[in-house]
Amino acid sequence: MPGLRRFCGSRLRESSTDPPTGRRPDIVFTRLVHAGVMCLVLIGWRAHPEYRLIVAANRDELYTRPTESMRWWPERPNLLAGRDLGAPDGVPGTWLGIVPEAGRVATVTNVRGPAEKRTDVRSRGALLMDYLTGSAAPEKFVRTAAADLDDYNGYNLVVSDLETLWWHSNRSEATPLALPPGVHGLSNAALLGSATPGSERPTGIVGESNVRTDTGATAWPKVRDGVRALAAVVGSPTVEDYFDVLADRAIAPDAELPHTGLSPEQERSVSARFVANDWHGTRCSTVLLVREDGHFEIAERSFAEFGEPLGEVGYTGRLRMRAD
Repeated sequence: MPGLRRFCGSRLRESSTDPPTGRRPDIVFTRLVHAGVMCLVLIGWRAHPEYRLIVAANRDELYTRPTESMRWWPERPNLLAGRDLGAPDGVPGTWLGIVPEAGRVATVTNVRGPAEKRTDVRSRGALLMDYLTGSAAPEKFVRTAAADLDDYNGYNLVVSDLETLWWHSNRSEATPLALPPGVHGLSNAALLGSATPGSERPTGIVGESNVRTDTGATAWPKVRDGVRALAAVVGSPTVEDYFDVLADRAIAPDAELPHTGLSPEQERSVSARFVANDWHGTRCSTVLLVREDGHFEIAERSFAEFGEPLGEVGYTGRLRMRAD
């Protein structure tokens, strides 16, 4: 694409549909049924004078799920995103993507729980694709999606046209919600953690949670601490600072673990911002920096089992602004 720069690591590889050597497929399947994917999305929205939008996200998945790294899609030349090739219908989807010519940005996470494993529903990645490849304004899109709560398993959807930023979860009555300037975080509960840049602790919690205290819902530790960490570096011009935020492997204390139907051992293993297991973990980390004039840098790092680095891809360019 003209006006864009791409760089690659030397060891980037795509995933296989075959289980890694030495692993029994039935064990992988059992864990898939009881676990589901985990993700973390941290967002700085108008949180710094020089940056309109900052996104730092980890995609956590089974290592056996077929995936391609971030790229321009040949069938949709204006779409820059990773490709999830594991949807039951065989149609490629994504978890985070941008369309520079339209100024569109979107990301999605699943909401984890025992009831979120229906097979007769549409892929959440397909919902994300609907926004990225469509023309509806963010508010109109999420309000339309809100009318179809049962068409999908649980999700958190964040969409933007760089003028507004909207969050919608089909498992939270608090949404759709236009997000105010600040730092926000989502994982796999219908729960948003927010903070003001420079603050030492999250200042707001919105939505439902399966972590509760005597005073109500609390953010998952990875969201709470991730929001705090992003707020501390927001405005940094280097993607490395944001990758450092995503790379934290600290396990949450047992008293702060959510209760989502996993065993305590499994809850513990996926509680870190960066998950590094042998069967499931952080498959990629992505950082997107969009300046006030629309110029962007986006980088993605891919990982194998136990967090082994595979490679890096990145692009620069300009996202269209409404004033253009």
